[in-house]
Amino acid sequence: MPTAIQPDLSPSSLQSCRICPRVCGCDRTDGDHGFCRTDAGMNIAAITLHRGEEPAISGPQGICNVFFAHCNLQCRFCQNHQISGNHRPVPTAFHSPEQAAEAIAAILETGVHRLGFVSPSHMVPQMVAIIAAVRRRGFRPIVVYNSNGYDQVRTLRALEEWIDVYLPDCKYGNPHLARTLSGAADYPEVAAAALTEMYRQKGNILHLDDNGQAERGLIVRHLVLPGAVANSLQVLRFLAHELSPRLTLSLMAQYQPTAAMDNCPPLNRPLAPAEYEQVVAELERLGFTNGWLQDMASAGHYNPDFSRPTPFSD
Repeated sequence: MPTAIQPDLSPSSLQSCRICPRVCGCDRTDGDHGFCRTDAGMNIAAITLHRGEEPAISGPQGICNVFFAHCNLQCRFCQNHQISGNHRPVPTAFHSPEQAAEAIAAILETGVHRLGFVSPSHMVPQMVAIIAAVRRRGFRPIVVYNSNGYDQVRTLRALEEWIDVYLPDCKYGNPHLARTLSGAADYPEVAAAALTEMYRQKGNILHLDDNGQAERGLIVRHLVLPGAVANSLQVLRFLAHELSPRLTLSLMAQYQPTAAMDNCPPLNRPLAPAEYEQVVAELERLGFTNGWLQDMASAGHYNPDFSRPTPFSD
């Protein structure tokens, strides 16, 4: 295991930030915030226990999740829109890695063994500093990198010894949809390279402990969007043909329209059962057997409220 922050993941890398695929080159240590509008501080929206992740990630005890503010994508339908919008103020509750580690330790001390970082793609130096601070306190949790898939390959390579489980999205195979909904027409090619690197590091076997909890590996998430079945089929075919149908896949049906989608059909409605069934049929045809499907009723159960001390109802 590493004992120090690797040079290319140090806070000084934010002086000319190229951490994520936006490669803004801005000096985040001196008030130049770039696309994500975050500085070199912790930029943490919440540190909370969460039981709503995939069973192999959260299990009965849950996972301690660190939710970073803002994002290097701006998905118009994001369920975390209260904290992910780059136009919103950045929270300032945690001013140092040590303060964040103290809050994390309080959760880990209850018997939780997993530490997740949500939306970390633009916050990797801060994330690594927090992991190091947690380890200095004597904790060695399984570290989960829960990203949108819009990750820089060279950053992922530097993370290889820091991350135990990668939990990325693979959102789009369609560049037009990626540009329209997330402001990143290059998402399909960027995510393909990122997931290929994650796959190189972890392979297609999800290593589980005696309780069925993930210790090492890769889990890929895909959210099926209303009116975008063709996009989902593209994503599944990429994963099967370019990676492996043996990888662990979480196919989500939990899309829930936000107020921002009120005038944006078909994203102003929930996912139709027939749409999800089409995607499941392709998943089965391609030979995926490892992972999880979602019940259609899940759309009402995964919407956080970050104005509350505990954002999730679980």
